[in-house]
Amino acid sequence: MQLPVVAESECLCARCARHQSTCCQFSEIYVTEGDVDRIASAVGSREFYEYATPVDPIYAQQEDDPIWREHVFREDGSRRVLKHQPDGDCTFLTATGCRLPLETRPLICRLYPFDYTADGLKDRPAGGCPVELLPPGADLLEVLDISRSDAQRWHRQLYDELQVSNLAAD
Repeated sequence: MQLPVVAESECLCARCARHQSTCCQFSEIYVTEGDVDRIASAVGSREFYEYATPVDPIYAQQEDDPIWREHVFREDGSRRVLKHQPDGDCTFLTATGCRLPLETRPLICRLYPFDYTADGLKDRPAGGCPVELLPPGADLLEVLDISRSDAQRWHRQLYDELQVSNLAAD
C-alpha cells in the first residue's frame, strides 16, 4: 500500500511519526560537551546522557570522516549519547515533539536530515527521512523550514566542539 504524500497543511514529521519510527525514536544521538552544557542549563540536570557503543557496528566505521572517528569515540569504542525512554524514544521526545528549544537541541538533531563529514554538508539528505511523502516538486529543507545557512553554522559549530572536546572528562 502506497502512502499518500504530505498535505500542504500537515507537517512532514507528524506524518512520518504516524507511519514509521522517526529520527527521534531508537536513534543513537551523539552529544558534544557543548550540547551537554546547553541542555543541562535548560533542564537543570546532566542525567540525560550515557556512554554506549554503537548498536550498529557500521556506525564506528567512519573512514570518510577521520575527525569524527578521532574525537567522538573513546578507547573502548563508546561515545556520549542521549538516553532513551523505556519505549525507545529520545529522553526529550514528547507527544508534541522535542521539548528542547531549537538552539538547545543537540547539534546532530539540528543538522538532521543533512548528511555531512568534516569537509561539509553533502548534497543528498541522510537516510531515514521519508522524502517519498513529500508533495511532487517540494523541497525537503523548505518543508522542514531548515535553512542551509543555519545548517552550515551548526556544522561548523559541531566540528569546532568535536575538536575541543576532551572525551575522558565528565
